[in-house]
Amino acid sequence: PFVIVCNHQASLDLMGMVEVIPERCVPIAKRELLYLGTVGWACWLSGMIFIDRHRRDAAIEVISHTASTMWQENVR
Repeated sequence: PFVIVCNHQASLDLMGMVEVIPERCVPIAKRELLYLGTVGWACWLSGMIFIDRHRRDAAIEVISHTASTMWQENVR
């Protein structure tokens, strides 16, 4: 297992990151990206997990659920 951290500078950087992220990788992003128009739609359709950084308890719950599902499905 490993963690890839991408610090993008523009919304179009997301398109490039999609090409370099390994298969069976679970992408997690801040919820604000969901509202970037077509980029947000593309992220949502690709199965990206969104974390609401302003609601700590909800973010922890989403991450815990994601980790549990990843363990069961044997993905990174």
